[in-house]
Amino acid sequence: MELIYEVEDEMSINEILNKKLNISSRLKNKLINNKLVLLNGTFVDTRNIAHLGDVVTIDLSYPEDNSNIVSKKMDLQIIYEDEHLIAINKPAGIPVHPSLLHFDDSLANGVKYYFDTINLKKKIRAINRIDLNTSGLVLFAKNEYIQECLINQMKMSSFKKTYLAIVQGHMKEKNGIIDAPIGRKENSIIERCILAEGQKAITHYKVLQEFDKCSLVKCILETGRTHQIRVHMAYIGNPLIGDTLYNPNEKLEIIKRQALHSYKMEFIHPISKKIISLEAELPEDMKKIISQN
Repeated sequence: MELIYEVEDEMSINEILNKKLNISSRLKNKLINNKLVLLNGTFVDTRNIAHLGDVVTIDLSYPEDNSNIVSKKMDLQIIYEDEHLIAINKPAGIPVHPSLLHFDDSLANGVKYYFDTINLKKKIRAINRIDLNTSGLVLFAKNEYIQECLINQMKMSSFKKTYLAIVQGHMKEKNGIIDAPIGRKENSIIERCILAEGQKAITHYKVLQEFDKCSLVKCILETGRTHQIRVHMAYIGNPLIGDTLYNPNEKLEIIKRQALHSYKMEFIHPISKKIISLEAELPEDMKKIISQN
């Protein structure tokens, strides 16, 4: 894992790391202190000057302690993988991160086992998070630099996340934008609600298909608030099928979880600069709802 930059104009190593490679001060200090930044093959610090045609190389392969995650063998459905990234289609019922209730059966535990098998001594860095009972794409960075780049893309809205949801009934507007702030519901640790003083939350949606009693809807997140799609769909009167948290009267006759799937993600690869577009097929339990309607 190397990051290579060919110098285009005379500037300091500090300027290259900050302005050309957008490396955070924290990571920059780690790289410099551990002699992982080279100029034409020689270790340098931030004060050194690079000239036109020089080559700056950053070694990103340094080992990290990831012993805080228990290794657990899992049947991972890998959608995409290269030296820097791995994308996995997560089934519903598995959390992304370990917790007290899911100490050794989260997706991160399975990724840790996989990293062990390929002898990759790196921390487990999930770029996006989806709920326990939401299925679909979860992206992991294989080094700290890639994580920083992709998180910055999310902040700049150049990282696009698309979900497929099955909602109750038929939507009045078949294509629209829900712009309603979301905050934590009073006296609840988990539940969110529309709140005037909440965080800005914007969901773009489009109805793809209508059935007898439900609709298949594509949702693109402009922001990434907890339970955003679930809260927004309930807010406009079309809660997700199977979502007992935001539709307490739901009977769970067809599906045992909210019908929400992280279907697609699109981003710029931090190294190749190419657009990466990934998709994960709709899971069987959501297909079943469609087939029965």
